[in-house]
Amino acid sequence: MHLELITIVVADYDPAIDFFVTALGFELVEDVPAHTNDGRPKRWVVVRPPGATTGILLARADGAYQLPAIGNQVAGRVGFFLRVDDFAAEHRRMLSAGVQFVSQPRTEPYGQVAVFLDISGNRWDLLGPAAP
Repeated sequence: MHLELITIVVADYDPAIDFFVTALGFELVEDVPAHTNDGRPKRWVVVRPPGATTGILLARADGAYQLPAIGNQVAGRVGFFLRVDDFAAEHRRMLSAGVQFVSQPRTEPYGQVAVFLDISGNRWDLLGPAAP
């Protein structure tokens, strides 16, 4: 058993794909036409970090009910955690790609961490190994 996908609600597909692929370095795994339960067109878009098995389904908000979820997937808390081997290099790369960090890097017992925002405003932890 494994967790295959999680969903992040986004405003539109293409800017979200660009953010995850270009700024975060994820792979675009799928981008195919699909339909809503009532037959309207949508896309099935999945991205994931290189080598990962769990992906993120980028789901365009569908209607007024889903719009408030954009950027508020987990009620303003950090809800997503991206672990990297070389924290300093990834932090620099992400900064140069325009990723907005809302905290300075710090060291915690579990490793290095800095909070950043995705394209929708959801909070993520960039996590690295504990500093030597």
